[in-house]
Amino acid sequence: MTEWHSYEPAVGHGLRHDPLNAIVAPRPIGWISTVSAQGVRNLAPYSFFNLFAYRPAIVGFCSAGAKDSLANAQATGEFVWNLATRDLAEAMNATSAAVPADRDEFALAGLDTLPSTRVAPPRVAASPVQFECQVTQVLRLEEKDGAAIDYWMVFGEAVAVHIDRAMLEDGIYQTARARPITRGGGPADYFEIGEDALFRMRRPD
Repeated sequence: MTEWHSYEPAVGHGLRHDPLNAIVAPRPIGWISTVSAQGVRNLAPYSFFNLFAYRPAIVGFCSAGAKDSLANAQATGEFVWNLATRDLAEAMNATSAAVPADRDEFALAGLDTLPSTRVAPPRVAASPVQFECQVTQVLRLEEKDGAAIDYWMVFGEAVAVHIDRAMLEDGIYQTARARPITRGGGPADYFEIGEDALFRMRRPD
């Protein structure tokens, strides 16, 4: 018989580390570049990130606390998502440091940039995929009783997409070829997506 560890999140999990972000994992990383109203560049990773719609293409990231990416996206209505890969993992991690709002994380991590075509925030030049996004909604999350909590969901429509052609084969994007990294649980767990993780299963008609 299965022995269950059951708990109510509001009471506490009773474990050494909160298991939620290890269970809902691995999660894609929202490596978000923004520019402040004063023109300061910002780059930060978010593990609460995903694609939510095809057409229009809507992506979103969730800010725990009123961080610079949130403030910049609200002020300018723009952000860029950059694909985080194994080769860029250490640089991505460096941009997670808590630094003053006037500190440029691109410079901090030693990252070159490319200009965007539709929005002001720059792209991470070494990233094989970038989405230029215009903000569509900013929602503050709420508890079940309607009380606001310190989490903000930022949604944006991808108005321009850039893909390194080396990631394409016969017109199909090869997910594992970029060696994307995803966030696991615990204080330091990440996973790399590789070909050995691939299996195929078509939906029933």
